[in-house]
Amino acid sequence: MISILIPIYNYNISNLVNIVHEQAIKTNVKFEIICFDDKSKNYINENKAAINSLKHAKIILSEKNVGRTKARQILSNESDYDWLLFLDSDVIPKSDKFIKRYIEKINSKYEAFFGGFAYSESKPDNESVLRWKYGKKHEEIDAKKRNLNPHQLIISANFFIKKSIFNSINSKITRKSYGLDNYFGAMLKQKNINVFHLNNEVYHYGLEKSSTYLNKSEESVITLLWMYNEEQITNHANKLLNMFILFKKLKLNYLAILFYKAFNSRIKKNLISYNPNIPLLQIYKLSYICYKDLN
Repeated sequence: MISILIPIYNYNISNLVNIVHEQAIKTNVKFEIICFDDKSKNYINENKAAINSLKHAKIILSEKNVGRTKARQILSNESDYDWLLFLDSDVIPKSDKFIKRYIEKINSKYEAFFGGFAYSESKPDNESVLRWKYGKKHEEIDAKKRNLNPHQLIISANFFIKKSIFNSINSKITRKSYGLDNYFGAMLKQKNINVFHLNNEVYHYGLEKSSTYLNKSEESVITLLWMYNEEQITNHANKLLNMFILFKKLKLNYLAILFYKAFNSRIKKNLISYNPNIPLLQIYKLSYICYKDLN
C-alpha cells in the first residue's frame, strides 16, 4: 500500500530504517522500504547491513552522484505502491505512530501531506546554531498555522504523496540545486493539488555548520530567481519571492542592493556567530536576491 523512500548521502540511516520498518509492520499494511545511496563515501556498509537485514527493504547503490531530485525520481520509478512516503536520511520520527498517522489519511480528499519538522530543545554548538535557530523559528510550525496557506511551507524531508502527483511534478525538475522545495511547492499550487499539513513531525538531526547553511541559503535565493525568471511561475506562495517582486515594482530593489553592498560582510559575521540574528537572515536574503537579480 505504501512505499517508504529514503535517499542517502553520507549519513547512517540504520536507526531510521529500523524505526520506520517496525512501525510499518505494526500497521499490517503492505509496504516496502527502498533506499537510494547517491554515491556516498561514508556509512555504505553500515547502511547495507541494516537495510538488508529487514524484510520488504532494499538499497540501490548509485554509480554516480545524481542529486536529491533525481534520486527521488529513481526511488519513485522503483516503487510498487501508489502512495509514497519520502524521508530524508537525517531525520527520525517524533511519534511511534508516525507511519500509522499517514496511512489513516490515504482515503481523504487530499493528495499530498506534509508532516513537518521538529528540532531539539537544546541549543547546539556554535558551528550549527544558525540552522537550529532558523529551524526553530521558521520550520517548527504547528499544522493549524501551516494549513492557513498550505503551499507556503513545503518541507520535502517528510512528506506523503500520491505517486502520480509526485511524478507529474518531480519529473519536470531538471535543475540540481539547493532550495527546490520552493519550486515543488509552487508547482503543487499551480496544479491545484490538495495539500494538507499535520503534526506528524520528524526530528531534524543533520544540522549543517552555520557557514555551510548560509551558503545554501544563498543558493536557495539563486533557485528562486531561476524559478521566477526562467520558469515563469506566478502562482506561488513564497514570501521572499513576493517581497522581491514588490521591491522591484516599487523600485526599492536599488536601495536593497546598496544595503547589501554596504553591510553584507557584517551581516555574514553575525550569522555565523554563536548568536545569529534570524530576522537579519531574512533581510540579508531579500537584499541578496535583489543584488543577484541585477548582477
